[in-house]
Amino acid sequence: MTKRGRPVEILLVEDNEGDILLTQEAFEDAKIRNSIHIARDGEEALSMLHKQGPHAFLPDFDLILLDLNLPKIDGKQVLQDIKNDDRLRRVPVVVMTTSSAQRDIVESYNLHANSYVMKPISFESFKEIVSAIEDFWFSVVVLPPGTEDGGE
Repeated sequence: MTKRGRPVEILLVEDNEGDILLTQEAFEDAKIRNSIHIARDGEEALSMLHKQGPHAFLPDFDLILLDLNLPKIDGKQVLQDIKNDDRLRRVPVVVMTTSSAQRDIVESYNLHANSYVMKPISFESFKEIVSAIEDFWFSVVVLPPGTEDGGE
């Protein structure tokens, strides 16, 4: 899927360099053109999402992959901010985390996460999950119009 001839814009909010590299490698094998933007903490993610300072000219994101355990501002606060913002709330947020705690799962869905995925250990499993995310969000699901035109 490309929207208006452009790559799918993905925001990866992740502080673990190994997981960043795994995600980038998995999306390199993707069937769709994509551009991954990296936020290494919650504060940077919010700055990118709200297009503040050096992030003023970032594109609108089509998908957000969000870790919960982040420095500065945690993932749950980032998720709450996204879902409380009229401009951002329709962007799908996939929580990707190592936490299997029921409390984290329930709280993420209560904050309107679109899905909750536990990070696998192996690279092959990670690639399978990224492929499933890609297939689901960009081949199966019908998403609302982009926010750049006001969602009309």
